[in-house]
Amino acid sequence: MECRIGCAACCIAVSISSPIPGMPDGKTAGVRCAQLTPEGRCRLFGRPERPAVCGSLQPSAEMCGSSDADAFRYLEAFERATSPGGAD
Repeated sequence: MECRIGCAACCIAVSISSPIPGMPDGKTAGVRCAQLTPEGRCRLFGRPERPAVCGSLQPSAEMCGSSDADAFRYLEAFERATSPGGAD
């Protein structure tokens, strides 16, 4: 499955604990990654500086849904469920 161009839900909705160029402490959920272009594309895609967690999160029909709003809902729920003290 290919990402919807401009969606960027995975680069905004989830937290990233590893360093990102421009964000040495990672980023919190809901914060736009410093490496996103205004068009919602990753400046680090395919580069060694890209955090491993970003490369491991692959688009899927379940995660992306049929709209950007679906993707944000799914990933926000995923973030809550996987955060310390999140839902079981």
